[in-house]
Amino acid sequence: MNDAAVDVEAVVREYYDLVDAAAYDDLVALFSEDVSYERPGQNDIDGREALLAFYEEGRPLEAGSHAVHDVVVSGDTAAVRGSFSGLQNGETVEFGFADFHEFEDGEIARRYTFTDRDEV
Repeated sequence: MNDAAVDVEAVVREYYDLVDAAAYDDLVALFSEDVSYERPGQNDIDGREALLAFYEEGRPLEAGSHAVHDVVVSGDTAAVRGSFSGLQNGETVEFGFADFHEFEDGEIARRYTFTDRDEV
């Protein structure tokens, strides 16, 4: 992607749509090959292949949807505040989240997720 042509907010909003649709191949295409995804208290996910494996096999959230309440873009970084409702380990869950997506060369290079849950 051409950095100048990237609409950071649109890409970030597309990310949540793709997660909710379980369109994981399209989702990981938004990320750089050497992406780093950090979730406090959990192991980092490094690289596009590991990210795909996480979404296909390792993600503890089984189904659900994201509601994006706010997206604030500053340069190549988007901060997102939202809520998720769905299933985790067969039980209904609802929680808020704050995510940060850092872009390089038009792709998400780093992602950070903060929630009030131990594992997402």
